[in-house]
Amino acid sequence: MDTSNVSELFISESLNNNSKKNCLCIIMPAYNEGMHIRENLLKASEIVSGFVHNYRLIVVNDGSSDDTLEEIISASKADSKISYISYKPNQGKGKAITNGVLYANADYIAFLDSDLELNPIMLKGFLKAMKEEQADIVIGSKLHKASKLEYPLVRRIMSIGYYLVLKLMFRLDIKDTQTGIKLFRASVVKSLTKDMITDGYAYDIEILAKANKAGCKIIEMPIELKFKRERKEKSRISLKTSLNVFKDTIKIKKALNNSVT
Repeated sequence: MDTSNVSELFISESLNNNSKKNCLCIIMPAYNEGMHIRENLLKASEIVSGFVHNYRLIVVNDGSSDDTLEEIISASKADSKISYISYKPNQGKGKAITNGVLYANADYIAFLDSDLELNPIMLKGFLKAMKEEQADIVIGSKLHKASKLEYPLVRRIMSIGYYLVLKLMFRLDIKDTQTGIKLFRASVVKSLTKDMITDGYAYDIEILAKANKAGCKIIEMPIELKFKRERKEKSRISLKTSLNVFKDTIKIKKALNNSVT
């Protein structure tokens, strides 16, 4: 982990002494989720324990300004399967995931949003599909015909817009890059997350575009999504964020065009 731009760095002892290899590590980035994070982590761990015995949740507190860190530490004390990384200032969801991947010691590594709008039970089906289809990456897709969504209309329109842009720019045969549940073979994701050029929400686009160019087998799975964030809670996806994603997407395209296959 590059510590040159971070302060107040905390890494749980269970990660610093993590010599035992897990079957599955789940990276869960968190930013100002103090209101729900403890409950969500304990619930996620309980769900995952129902289908994988040897697992670890790695929560990355990405420079939160509320009590997210304290709530994560509380959850880790209640459940030894929960580990954490914490630092300031905020560096973006993509950087949080990269930092989590560095500490993950497992055969499979998953990304999961910490708000639990996406139930981690879906990873059970993802693991099964990955093994049966010999895939390198399995991603959840809101645009899969079998997906069940309770989701704002504006977000659905944005998802379709992203799909059309990515189809034209990267020739990605993937309908949805942005859904916050993904599963990777560990060797694949550790290779892909080296030298990433984006830190924010375009991170998902970059990692899948790189995987596609490298010839990785990517399959999409249906999801069930229940939008939980209340109106009074600030949305993570603002107009400014959307514009930054677009700018980063252009940057990713240029970088891939200049890279050697």
